[in-house]
Amino acid sequence: MFKFKSVIMDENAVFRALRRVSYEIIEKNRGTDNLCIVGICRRGVPLAEQIAENIKANENVSLPIGKLDITLYRDDVKSSKKDPVLNATDIPFDITGKNIVLVDDVLYTGRTVRAAIDALIAIGRPATVQLAVLIDRGHREFPIRADYVGKNIPTSKNEHISVKVLEFDQKNCVELLEKL
Repeated sequence: MFKFKSVIMDENAVFRALRRVSYEIIEKNRGTDNLCIVGICRRGVPLAEQIAENIKANENVSLPIGKLDITLYRDDVKSSKKDPVLNATDIPFDITGKNIVLVDDVLYTGRTVRAAIDALIAIGRPATVQLAVLIDRGHREFPIRADYVGKNIPTSKNEHISVKVLEFDQKNCVELLEKL
């Protein structure tokens, strides 16, 4: 159980961070050629959609967007006593040879990203995989780092970052919670 500690980012701060990340993606890739956006289910998907909207507004280009379910690629799926809840992977384009920007809400241990890369490789062979996250909170267990970060928030192990998105939570913000 967790209790609310503070709001780290309000709706405007989330919007500004995603807009900045969108510009950085365009800049690093020298435009949008061969670029695709893939959100990690669940909260990575609406963030990916917002990044794609920002890029469209800036470059007047609609990028292919997909959503990736990593449930069966997680290294803890067998240790769970419950059956995993599957979300549908929907990548309606060929990722082979593409520059994929993988989007997630929080980068913590790196295990989710490792699973996402495995899931992508099972689908095709992208030219590159880049990582965009709204929050990087540290505490890595795998040698994974984000290429694009909305905000770095150093946390203790007894804290939790909760990203709220309109599609699931009826608001956009980032909250810091503390373990009880």
